[in-house]
Amino acid sequence: MKKILMLIIIPVLLFAQNSKSENEIPRDTSFTAASAAIKVVKDYPFAKLVAPKVPESVRVIKNIVYSSYRNRKLHLDLFQPVDKSKDPYPAVLIIHGGGWRSGNKSMQWPTAMHLAKYGYVTATVEYRLSPEALYPNGIYDLKAAIRWLRANAENYNINPEKIAVSGCSAGGELAAFLGTTGDLTKFEGVGGYQDISSKVQAVIDVDGIVDFTHPAESNKDGNPLKPSAGKYWFGYSYKENPFPWVEASPMNYVNDQTPPFLFINSSLPRYHAGRDYMIEKMNKFRIYSEVHTINNTPHPFWLFHPWFDEYLNYMVKFLDKILKGN
Repeated sequence: MKKILMLIIIPVLLFAQNSKSENEIPRDTSFTAASAAIKVVKDYPFAKLVAPKVPESVRVIKNIVYSSYRNRKLHLDLFQPVDKSKDPYPAVLIIHGGGWRSGNKSMQWPTAMHLAKYGYVTATVEYRLSPEALYPNGIYDLKAAIRWLRANAENYNINPEKIAVSGCSAGGELAAFLGTTGDLTKFEGVGGYQDISSKVQAVIDVDGIVDFTHPAESNKDGNPLKPSAGKYWFGYSYKENPFPWVEASPMNYVNDQTPPFLFINSSLPRYHAGRDYMIEKMNKFRIYSEVHTINNTPHPFWLFHPWFDEYLNYMVKFLDKILKGN
Protein backbone atom coordinates (compact mmCIF):
# COMPACT_ATOMS: atom_id res chain seq x y z
CA MET A 1 0.00 0.00 0.00
CA LYS A 2 2.86 2.39 0.87
CA LYS A 3 4.48 1.75 -2.52
CA ILE A 4 1.22 2.59 -4.29
CA LEU A 5 0.89 5.84 -2.34
CA MET A 6 4.48 6.78 -3.19
CA LEU A 7 3.83 6.16 -6.89
CA ILE A 8 0.83 8.48 -6.71
CA ILE A 9 2.47 11.21 -4.64
CA ILE A 10 5.73 11.50 -6.62
CA PRO A 11 4.09 12.32 -9.99
CA VAL A 12 1.81 14.83 -8.26
CA LEU A 13 4.82 16.55 -6.67
CA LEU A 14 6.68 16.60 -9.96
CA PHE A 15 3.65 18.08 -11.71
CA ALA A 16 3.34 20.75 -9.03
CA GLN A 17 7.01 21.72 -9.43
CA ASN A 18 6.69 22.06 -13.21
CA SER A 19 3.36 23.91 -13.19
CA LYS A 20 4.11 27.15 -11.40
CA SER A 21 1.41 29.74 -11.77
CA GLU A 22 2.20 33.21 -13.11
CA ASN A 23 2.05 34.49 -9.52
CA GLU A 24 4.94 32.22 -8.52
CA ILE A 25 7.37 33.60 -11.11
CA PRO A 26 10.14 35.58 -9.31
CA ARG A 27 9.48 39.26 -9.85
CA ASP A 28 10.97 42.59 -8.81
CA THR A 29 8.23 45.22 -8.70
CA SER A 30 10.42 48.13 -7.62
CA PHE A 31 10.07 49.96 -10.96
CA THR A 32 6.54 50.92 -11.94
CA ALA A 33 4.96 54.05 -13.36
CA ALA A 34 3.73 54.91 -9.85
CA SER A 35 7.14 54.45 -8.19
CA ALA A 36 8.78 56.50 -10.95
CA ALA A 37 6.26 59.29 -10.38
CA ILE A 38 7.05 59.46 -6.66
CA LYS A 39 10.72 60.07 -7.46
CA VAL A 40 10.26 62.38 -10.44
CA VAL A 41 7.79 64.82 -8.88
CA LYS A 42 10.27 65.63 -6.10
CA ASP A 43 12.46 67.45 -8.60
CA TYR A 44 9.82 68.15 -11.26
CA PRO A 45 6.56 68.94 -9.39
CA PHE A 46 4.85 69.87 -12.67
CA ALA A 47 5.39 66.39 -14.18
CA LYS A 48 2.30 64.24 -14.77
CA LEU A 49 2.10 60.60 -15.77
CA VAL A 50 0.76 60.00 -19.28
CA ALA A 51 -2.57 58.22 -18.93
CA PRO A 52 -2.89 54.96 -20.89
CA LYS A 53 -6.18 56.03 -22.50
CA VAL A 54 -6.85 54.15 -25.73
CA PRO A 55 -7.71 56.45 -28.68
CA GLU A 56 -10.94 55.60 -30.51
CA SER A 57 -8.90 54.96 -33.64
CA VAL A 58 -6.95 52.12 -32.00
CA ARG A 59 -7.90 48.50 -31.30
CA VAL A 60 -6.19 46.58 -28.46
CA ILE A 61 -5.61 42.83 -28.13
CA LYS A 62 -4.02 41.97 -24.79
CA ASN A 63 -1.96 39.03 -23.58
CA ILE A 64 -1.31 37.19 -26.83
CA VAL A 65 1.05 34.28 -26.17
CA TYR A 66 4.03 34.66 -28.49
CA SER A 67 6.36 32.04 -27.00
CA SER A 68 6.37 29.27 -24.40
CA TYR A 69 9.02 27.47 -22.37
CA ARG A 70 7.33 24.38 -20.92
CA ASN A 71 4.59 25.88 -18.75
CA ARG A 72 5.98 29.44 -18.89
CA LYS A 73 4.07 31.55 -21.39
CA LEU A 74 5.29 34.92 -22.62
CA HIS A 75 2.79 37.56 -23.74
CA LEU A 76 2.52 40.71 -25.78
CA ASP A 77 -0.19 43.33 -26.15
CA LEU A 78 -1.03 44.38 -29.71
CA PHE A 79 -2.32 47.82 -30.77
CA GLN A 80 -3.78 48.25 -34.26
CA PRO A 81 -5.20 51.18 -36.23
CA VAL A 82 -8.96 50.63 -36.48
CA ASP A 83 -9.17 51.92 -40.05
CA LYS A 84 -8.41 49.01 -42.34
CA SER A 85 -5.71 49.86 -44.82
CA LYS A 86 -5.33 48.16 -48.18
CA ASP A 87 -1.62 48.06 -47.51
CA PRO A 88 -0.15 46.34 -44.45
CA TYR A 89 1.11 48.61 -41.68
CA PRO A 90 4.71 48.83 -40.45
CA ALA A 91 5.12 47.32 -36.97
CA VAL A 92 7.00 48.44 -33.86
CA LEU A 93 7.98 46.12 -30.99
CA ILE A 94 8.25 48.23 -27.81
CA ILE A 95 10.41 47.08 -24.88
CA HIS A 96 9.97 48.36 -21.33
CA GLY A 97 12.84 49.31 -19.03
CA GLY A 98 13.63 48.52 -15.42
CA GLY A 99 17.31 47.58 -15.24
CA TRP A 100 16.73 44.17 -16.89
CA ARG A 101 15.17 43.29 -13.52
CA SER A 102 11.90 45.12 -13.05
CA GLY A 103 9.17 46.89 -15.04
CA ASN A 104 6.36 45.46 -17.15
CA LYS A 105 4.88 45.76 -20.63
CA SER A 106 1.96 47.97 -19.53
CA MET A 107 4.43 50.80 -18.86
CA GLN A 108 4.80 51.22 -22.63
CA TRP A 109 1.08 51.29 -23.40
CA PRO A 110 0.88 55.09 -23.87
CA THR A 111 3.68 54.94 -26.46
CA ALA A 112 2.14 51.95 -28.22
CA MET A 113 -1.35 53.49 -28.33
CA HIS A 114 -0.19 56.79 -29.75
CA LEU A 115 2.10 55.24 -32.36
CA ALA A 116 -0.80 53.05 -33.49
CA LYS A 117 -2.84 56.23 -33.95
CA TYR A 118 -0.22 57.33 -36.51
CA GLY A 119 -0.51 54.19 -38.62
CA TYR A 120 1.65 51.53 -36.96
CA VAL A 121 0.82 48.13 -35.51
CA THR A 122 2.59 48.19 -32.16
CA ALA A 123 3.30 45.55 -29.54
CA THR A 124 4.41 45.93 -25.92
CA VAL A 125 6.24 42.80 -24.89
CA GLU A 126 6.88 40.72 -21.78
CA TYR A 127 10.33 39.15 -21.49
CA ARG A 128 12.13 37.24 -18.77
CA LEU A 129 13.93 39.49 -16.31
CA SER A 130 16.95 38.73 -14.14
CA PRO A 131 15.03 37.43 -11.06
CA GLU A 132 13.67 34.71 -13.34
CA ALA A 133 16.39 34.13 -15.93
CA LEU A 134 19.83 35.67 -16.46
CA TYR A 135 21.33 37.08 -19.66
CA PRO A 136 20.93 36.22 -22.53
CA ASN A 137 17.46 34.68 -21.96
CA GLY A 138 15.64 37.99 -22.27
CA ILE A 139 17.29 38.51 -25.64
CA TYR A 140 16.11 35.08 -26.80
CA ASP A 141 12.57 36.10 -25.82
CA LEU A 142 12.64 39.40 -27.69
CA LYS A 143 14.03 37.87 -30.86
CA ALA A 144 11.24 35.29 -30.64
CA ALA A 145 8.74 38.17 -30.40
CA ILE A 146 10.10 39.71 -33.61
CA ARG A 147 9.87 36.35 -35.35
CA TRP A 148 6.31 35.98 -34.08
CA LEU A 149 5.32 39.37 -35.51
CA ARG A 150 6.81 38.46 -38.86
CA ALA A 151 5.28 34.96 -38.90
CA ASN A 152 1.84 36.35 -38.03
CA ALA A 153 2.07 39.43 -40.22
CA GLU A 154 -0.86 38.49 -42.43
CA ASN A 155 -3.16 37.91 -39.45
CA TYR A 156 -2.58 41.41 -38.08
CA ASN A 157 -2.11 43.39 -41.31
CA ILE A 158 1.62 43.88 -40.71
CA ASN A 159 4.24 44.48 -43.38
CA PRO A 160 6.86 41.82 -42.50
CA GLU A 161 9.56 43.81 -44.32
CA LYS A 162 9.04 46.88 -42.14
CA ILE A 163 9.49 46.04 -38.48
CA ALA A 164 11.13 48.41 -36.01
CA VAL A 165 12.12 47.90 -32.39
CA SER A 166 12.01 50.55 -29.68
CA GLY A 167 12.88 50.54 -26.01
CA CYS A 168 13.47 52.77 -23.00
CA SER A 169 16.40 52.53 -20.57
CA ALA A 170 17.23 48.79 -20.30
CA GLY A 171 14.68 48.33 -23.07
CA GLY A 172 16.66 50.81 -25.19
CA GLU A 173 19.83 48.77 -24.73
CA LEU A 174 17.91 45.65 -25.69
CA ALA A 175 16.43 47.34 -28.76
CA ALA A 176 19.92 48.40 -29.83
CA PHE A 177 21.18 44.86 -29.29
CA LEU A 178 18.39 43.36 -31.41
CA GLY A 179 19.08 45.88 -34.14
CA THR A 180 22.81 45.21 -34.31
CA THR A 181 22.72 41.40 -34.04
CA GLY A 182 20.12 40.65 -36.73
CA ASP A 183 19.99 36.93 -37.38
CA LEU A 184 23.13 36.14 -35.38
CA THR A 185 22.51 32.48 -34.56
CA LYS A 186 24.01 32.45 -31.07
CA PHE A 187 21.35 34.91 -29.84
CA GLU A 188 18.28 33.43 -31.54
CA GLY A 189 17.29 31.01 -28.76
CA VAL A 190 14.55 28.41 -29.20
CA GLY A 191 11.43 30.52 -28.72
CA GLY A 192 9.65 29.39 -31.87
CA TYR A 193 9.54 30.19 -35.60
CA GLN A 194 13.23 29.35 -36.01
CA ASP A 195 12.96 29.59 -39.79
CA ILE A 196 11.83 33.23 -39.61
CA SER A 197 14.21 36.21 -39.56
CA SER A 198 14.60 38.36 -36.43
CA LYS A 199 16.12 41.29 -38.33
CA VAL A 200 14.59 44.72 -37.87
CA GLN A 201 14.56 47.68 -40.23
CA ALA A 202 14.83 50.51 -37.67
CA VAL A 203 15.83 51.01 -34.03
CA ILE A 204 14.81 53.58 -31.42
CA ASP A 205 16.99 53.66 -28.31
CA VAL A 206 15.55 55.87 -25.58
CA ASP A 207 18.18 56.52 -22.87
CA GLY A 208 19.58 53.02 -23.17
CA ILE A 209 23.32 52.47 -22.84
CA VAL A 210 25.16 50.66 -25.66
CA ASP A 211 28.44 49.97 -23.82
CA PHE A 212 28.34 47.99 -20.58
CA THR A 213 32.10 48.35 -20.14
CA HIS A 214 31.87 52.14 -19.84
CA PRO A 215 32.86 53.22 -16.30
CA ALA A 216 29.35 54.64 -15.80
CA GLU A 217 28.15 51.02 -15.79
CA SER A 218 31.11 48.76 -15.05
CA ASN A 219 32.32 50.66 -11.97
CA LYS A 220 29.09 50.39 -9.99
CA ASP A 221 29.94 47.23 -8.05
CA GLY A 222 32.19 48.69 -5.38
CA ASN A 223 29.80 47.63 -2.60
CA PRO A 224 29.06 43.85 -2.62
CA LEU A 225 25.89 44.52 -0.63
CA LYS A 226 24.51 46.67 -3.44
CA PRO A 227 24.93 44.79 -6.73
CA SER A 228 24.45 46.80 -9.91
CA ALA A 229 21.66 46.06 -12.37
CA GLY A 230 24.35 44.67 -14.68
CA LYS A 231 25.61 42.22 -12.06
CA TYR A 232 22.05 41.07 -11.36
CA TRP A 233 21.54 40.41 -15.08
CA PHE A 234 24.90 38.83 -15.92
CA GLY A 235 25.44 37.05 -12.60
CA TYR A 236 28.91 38.62 -12.28
CA SER A 237 30.39 42.05 -11.74
CA TYR A 238 32.62 43.41 -14.49
CA LYS A 239 35.74 42.62 -12.42
CA GLU A 240 34.54 39.08 -11.67
CA ASN A 241 33.85 38.25 -15.32
CA PRO A 242 34.01 40.95 -18.00
CA PHE A 243 33.01 38.62 -20.86
CA PRO A 244 29.20 39.02 -20.70
CA TRP A 245 29.58 42.77 -20.16
CA VAL A 246 31.52 43.00 -23.42
CA GLU A 247 29.34 40.51 -25.29
CA ALA A 248 26.08 42.29 -24.38
CA SER A 249 27.26 45.72 -25.56
CA PRO A 250 25.39 46.60 -28.80
CA MET A 251 28.12 48.91 -30.11
CA ASN A 252 30.37 45.89 -30.66
CA TYR A 253 28.13 44.49 -33.40
CA VAL A 254 27.80 47.48 -35.72
CA ASN A 255 28.33 46.41 -39.33
CA ASP A 256 27.15 47.28 -42.83
CA GLN A 257 23.81 45.54 -42.14
CA THR A 258 22.97 47.63 -39.08
CA PRO A 259 19.62 49.45 -39.58
CA PRO A 260 19.03 53.18 -39.05
CA PHE A 261 19.05 54.35 -35.42
CA LEU A 262 17.26 57.04 -33.48
CA PHE A 263 18.68 57.97 -30.07
CA ILE A 264 16.41 59.97 -27.75
CA ASN A 265 18.16 60.94 -24.54
CA SER A 266 17.52 62.59 -21.21
CA SER A 267 19.86 65.30 -19.99
CA LEU A 268 21.74 62.75 -17.83
CA PRO A 269 25.09 61.76 -19.46
CA ARG A 270 25.19 58.43 -17.60
CA TYR A 271 22.57 57.03 -19.98
CA HIS A 272 24.53 58.00 -23.09
CA ALA A 273 27.30 55.45 -22.42
CA GLY A 274 28.83 54.31 -25.71
CA ARG A 275 26.42 56.26 -27.91
CA ASP A 276 28.88 58.64 -29.57
CA TYR A 277 31.41 55.89 -30.31
CA MET A 278 28.64 53.72 -31.76
CA ILE A 279 27.54 56.56 -34.03
CA GLU A 280 31.13 56.98 -35.22
CA LYS A 281 31.16 53.30 -36.20
CA MET A 282 27.80 53.64 -37.99
CA ASN A 283 29.04 56.70 -39.86
CA LYS A 284 31.88 54.63 -41.32
CA PHE A 285 29.25 52.37 -42.87
CA ARG A 286 27.10 55.36 -43.85
CA ILE A 287 24.26 54.16 -41.66
CA TYR A 288 21.66 56.82 -40.93
CA SER A 289 21.26 57.96 -37.33
CA GLU A 290 19.64 60.76 -35.36
CA VAL A 291 20.29 62.03 -31.83
CA HIS A 292 17.86 64.15 -29.84
CA THR A 293 18.52 65.17 -26.24
CA ILE A 294 15.54 66.57 -24.36
CA ASN A 295 16.85 69.19 -21.95
CA ASN A 296 16.08 69.34 -18.23
CA THR A 297 14.67 65.83 -18.07
CA PRO A 298 14.72 62.99 -15.54
CA HIS A 299 15.69 59.54 -16.75
CA PRO A 300 12.14 58.12 -17.22
CA PHE A 301 10.92 61.22 -19.06
CA TRP A 302 8.98 59.15 -21.62
CA LEU A 303 6.39 58.31 -18.94
CA PHE A 304 5.52 61.95 -18.23
CA HIS A 305 4.09 65.15 -19.55
CA PRO A 306 5.44 67.69 -20.53
CA TRP A 307 8.10 65.57 -22.30
CA PHE A 308 5.97 62.80 -23.79
CA ASP A 309 4.76 64.76 -26.83
CA GLU A 310 8.28 65.79 -27.86
CA TYR A 311 9.54 62.22 -27.39
CA LEU A 312 6.65 60.81 -29.42
CA ASN A 313 7.12 63.40 -32.17
CA TYR A 314 10.76 62.36 -32.65
CA MET A 315 9.66 58.72 -32.89
CA VAL A 316 6.89 59.34 -35.42
CA LYS A 317 9.06 61.50 -37.70
CA PHE A 318 11.87 58.95 -37.65
CA LEU A 319 9.60 55.96 -38.29
CA ASP A 320 7.73 57.79 -41.05
CA LYS A 321 11.04 58.60 -42.71
CA ILE A 322 12.55 55.11 -42.45
CA LEU A 323 9.54 52.80 -42.73
CA LYS A 324 7.12 54.90 -44.79
CA GLY A 325 9.58 56.91 -46.86
CA ASN A 326 7.94 60.20 -45.85
